[in-house]
Amino acid sequence: QVQLVESGGGLVQPGGSLRLSCVAGGITFSFWDMGWYRQVPGKQREVVAVSTSDGSTNYSDFVKGRFTISRDNAKNTVYLQMDNLKPEDTAVYYCNAYWLASHWGQGTQVTVSS
Repeated sequence: QVQLVESGGGLVQPGGSLRLSCVAGGITFSFWDMGWYRQVPGKQREVVAVSTSDGSTNYSDFVKGRFTISRDNAKNTVYLQMDNLKPEDTAVYYCNAYWLASHWGQGTQVTVSS
């Protein structure tokens, strides 16, 4: 059974930084594409960044240059370093693991406010 546990969310001022972590269990981590998504109430969940099993990374335009996704296959962990945060980055951030099917974590709240 796939288990994804996110941590690292919280309240931060505009311009600040946070690092999200997602620890995966029940999978051969290195084979899986890992991603971060976010969702605000009333809107669809949107992709933020993806780290594929072959080592490539992809970012949505609204986070390019500010967020960095990375993974540690030895620790079964994917990270999202978020710098220069803006109020519009406020959302619940979800970890996603994909290999034939998608699996989701429970989400972690990120609030950017002064």
